[in-house]
Amino acid sequence: MLKNEAKKGATAPQIKKILITQPRPESDKSPYFELGRKYGVTLDFHPFIRLEGIPAKDFRKQKIDISQYSAVIFTSRNAIDHFFRTCEEMKLSVSQDTKYFCITEAVALYLQKFILYRKRKVFYGADGTNKSMFDVINKHKENEKFLYPCSENQQDGDIVSWLKSHKCEFATPWMYRTMFNDVTSLLEGKHYDIICFFTPSGIKSLFEAIPQFKQNGMHIGAFGSNTTRAAEEHGLVLDIMAPQPKAPSMVAALEQFLSTVNKKK
Repeated sequence: MLKNEAKKGATAPQIKKILITQPRPESDKSPYFELGRKYGVTLDFHPFIRLEGIPAKDFRKQKIDISQYSAVIFTSRNAIDHFFRTCEEMKLSVSQDTKYFCITEAVALYLQKFILYRKRKVFYGADGTNKSMFDVINKHKENEKFLYPCSENQQDGDIVSWLKSHKCEFATPWMYRTMFNDVTSLLEGKHYDIICFFTPSGIKSLFEAIPQFKQNGMHIGAFGSNTTRAAEEHGLVLDIMAPQPKAPSMVAALEQFLSTVNKKK
């Protein structure tokens, strides 16, 4: 979504380099690369954070019995990975009746890597927002006990606040911790026209590396309401936001933005 439209008659500078704060896609068929060819831009990939799994022996100290919960809330693929890793390390079999509530369809489909995917037990929000996921959970919350796997240094309180205010029975097991990558040399040595963020921790990693960071005309993209809020709290002006009805992914949001400033090749 293009938030700050160029003034009528003004010519916006051409976008040449974009930094995606995620690992480089494994497949050359990634839509990111098609986007680069289409609009003549260079895309660099560099994760601003890394996740370290919490060993099962440390997880046990939380005294949370996973088998006693009938539903799990997932806001990322990483959370799914670490949830099932923890279960495997603990030699725990997850019940086939467990329900899964996911922030987006993409996250929901990732469950196919671990479970037999059945729509009657996998649910996701309509537009990738917390609110749309809450709407789905609200229809099923009676008689459910929820697990919300998250990072040890999880800062997002929206989901926890909603579960509390709706009197849900839940637990928030820590299954991994977020670590900041040092991106100082990356940002000081190169100029990017756009940087795209996907988590609040990515925003924090930027300011951990460069506390006095200034946009200076750089465009910032943010995926998800929590990332958007973190960016704005740090004084960043957002030009590209997803998910939106016409831009369900960051690639779609970038396409929408680039189509206004770069001509197709």
